[in-house]
Amino acid sequence: MYTIFDSHAHYNDRRFDEDRETVLQTLPTQGVTAVLNCGTTLDSSEICLRMAEQWDYLYAACGVHPHEAQQEADKIEILPSLLKHPKCVAVGEIGLDYHYDFSPRDIQQQVFERQLQIAKEADLPVIIHDREAHEDTMRLLKQYKPKGVVHCFSGSAEMAKEVVKLGMYVGFGGALTFKGAKKPLEAAAVVPRELLLTETDCPYMAPVPHRGKRCDSSMIPLSAAVIAEIWNCTVEEVLEITTQNAKRLFFAE
Repeated sequence: MYTIFDSHAHYNDRRFDEDRETVLQTLPTQGVTAVLNCGTTLDSSEICLRMAEQWDYLYAACGVHPHEAQQEADKIEILPSLLKHPKCVAVGEIGLDYHYDFSPRDIQQQVFERQLQIAKEADLPVIIHDREAHEDTMRLLKQYKPKGVVHCFSGSAEMAKEVVKLGMYVGFGGALTFKGAKKPLEAAAVVPRELLLTETDCPYMAPVPHRGKRCDSSMIPLSAAVIAEIWNCTVEEVLEITTQNAKRLFFAE
């Protein structure tokens, strides 16, 4: 039996509406011991908290995703109250997304920066979304020096080195298994074992051979198998190491 800690999931997503209860009942039988369910708006963050109350192995991250920055900017001061919940272990998913630009970049930066400040005040780690915004993301991370993870890492190996210099973790998921996944493989190879996390970003980013289908936490061993090749160890060892890493970050162990 594997020991799986999914450090980034979205089980509140509508793609789980038809069978969410069944999926969440089944995951522990597949070795899933902990899942961090991440909010993207203040409302979805509250839903993640309610789900964490219902399921012992679910934990919540509360925050505003860059896609939602414009519509949530005026409500951001609600966030500190959500962070006081005993099952909230991180501020996230926060960051910058210059691929879609669903929110203006200046507003994305303002909301991201405020949430970095709030995380510092609450002494909680952050979960960083960075898509095609590497320069501005790194500028703010170097300024605020938060504890946390850059999730679904899409930068270069050189950027990964800069992230770990800050003492931050780096999260990898299904993209490691994709054909032509040169950049994530190079990045994963330079991240120290003690700073690497496994994740799904489910229901998105399902690993091969499930690419294009709905993802869930039971698929993490497929990504872990790629890391095991890089580390020259077993999948079980990768999952044990990354589980301990996630506990250290999110549970302050």
